[in-house]
Amino acid sequence: MRVCVVLFTADLRVHDHPPLRAALNSSDAVVPLFVRDTGIDAAGFLVPNREAFLADCLRDLDAGLRRRGGRLVVRYGDVVEEVAKVVTETDACAVHLAGDVSAYAQRREDRLRTALHGIGCEVIAHDAVVTCVAPGAVTPAGKDHFAVFTPYHRQWERQHPRAVGRAPRAVTVPDGVGSEPLPDRADVPGVSPGLAEGGERAGRARLAAWLRSGIAAYEDRHDDLAGDATSRLSPDLHFGTVSPVEAAHRARAAGGRGAEAFVRQLAWRDFHRQVLAARPAAAHDDYRTRHDRWRPERSARRDVEAWRAGRTGYPVVDAAMRQLRHEGWMHNRGRLLTASFLAKTLYVDWRVGARHFLDLLVDGDVANNQMNWQWTAGTGTDSRPNRVLNPVTQGRRYDPQGAYVRRWVPELAGLSGPAVHEPWKLTARERGAYDYPDPVVELADGLDRFRRARGLR
Repeated sequence: MRVCVVLFTADLRVHDHPPLRAALNSSDAVVPLFVRDTGIDAAGFLVPNREAFLADCLRDLDAGLRRRGGRLVVRYGDVVEEVAKVVTETDACAVHLAGDVSAYAQRREDRLRTALHGIGCEVIAHDAVVTCVAPGAVTPAGKDHFAVFTPYHRQWERQHPRAVGRAPRAVTVPDGVGSEPLPDRADVPGVSPGLAEGGERAGRARLAAWLRSGIAAYEDRHDDLAGDATSRLSPDLHFGTVSPVEAAHRARAAGGRGAEAFVRQLAWRDFHRQVLAARPAAAHDDYRTRHDRWRPERSARRDVEAWRAGRTGYPVVDAAMRQLRHEGWMHNRGRLLTASFLAKTLYVDWRVGARHFLDLLVDGDVANNQMNWQWTAGTGTDSRPNRVLNPVTQGRRYDPQGAYVRRWVPELAGLSGPAVHEPWKLTARERGAYDYPDPVVELADGLDRFRRARGLR
């Protein structure tokens, strides 16, 4: 009997899954395998919110496979060692997996090829599984990647994405392949209380609801903090419970300005991946150095702690940081505001903020998280690296009546309308009624410090 292994990584679904389809087409039986990789644990990447969401995803993936006659095999350990064990146990001839871009993923694939070559097993990596367009498919003349989004996007739109594949009708798994028990969200401590449900069924339901009732207004409302008018699909795209190729196809079929704006965000996601694929060190080093001499974390400790706790004295920043802690997710405009505030107004190293986001975000993704932090800090691909977002101006623009602030900073609920964005303007007597801190820094002082540090004055 010809056996193939399908190694699931960031593609936890049965719909539109090229590695699974290819394995089924070329074998008599497949081993759907997920390895709880100790290397990811050791790196501190499997934090509670992602671990809980992952548990949901694996249980749902197992259920989807069982409805088709199969099951998910879960192992725990070094990914290469565990895959090699399964290959040896089943005499598998090939391992199919999704290609990915991080330095860790690339090393994993290289190690797999080396280890499995010695036992006569082929490794087949499939493109356009975790992205719409493979990282190396769109490159400028004479260079290995695009450093600016707009020309990348023009080329990206000219690509012809592969067709969306259906879920298989039947999956046959060889007898006797042992598995660890499936993890359970209930066993994970420290999970954000508002964390969304994970899994392909939940993800596909979110996608369907978004296409039905949200996408049409996306172009006009994607920055509306209180309106919560974004897709909330980022966790599903991160874990691969929703296919980015399918999302793009279905959005384009819906049509309209909102769909175009949404597909543009999928292009941004691919853009960051092609940057990271070409420059893996950008996960921790400046993509374009500005020779910053960031404030030492020790001297900035109080400011950093206030930022993490949502107690900076700037209500819209604090609201976004509290949403992050409660939901393990943050509105896209909130991410820009909070990152700009830390890196530019407080002049704290972007890596400090990026690490905190990765500690809490259920969609904590090395490519998107690190490259977006670098974009905001001015060390990445932004063509205006010295822009500073004013939290008062931004709050008034994107939360004009203060509903988002009052939702997440309830101690200010008594302030009506846009006044909630500037509580320091209350009289001393009025302020005494609110348990809310003074600003950790005057905006003018923070701006002056940043400009001096960057040599702009």
